[in-house]
Amino acid sequence: QVQLMESGGGLVQHGGSLRLSCAASGSISKLYATAWYRQAPGKQREFLARISTTGITTYTDSVKERFTISSDNAKNTVYLRMNSLKPEDTAVYYCRSDSLFPPNTYWGQGTQVTVSS
Repeated sequence: QVQLMESGGGLVQHGGSLRLSCAASGSISKLYATAWYRQAPGKQREFLARISTTGITTYTDSVKERFTISSDNAKNTVYLRMNSLKPEDTAVYYCRSDSLFPPNTYWGQGTQVTVSS
């Protein structure tokens, strides 16, 4: 089993920055990638960025100029640095990790990010 714990959310002003953390514990050697998603009220969960265990990153176009995903393997933690935040970035942010053998998907409990105008 894998447990994911997000942290770093909060209230920030328009134009501000936040860094979210996703700490993994348990059978983390099985994992091959970790991603960040978000879900705003009344909307579907949206993919933001992914980083593989080899450091390859992928972003959705809408955030790639403002958000940066990174990892610290020694701390088993993946980060999402968010700059130039906008009110439309307000959402619950989730991290997700995937394993291949066996194939499983793990989600954290989410962290709220609120951007005031």
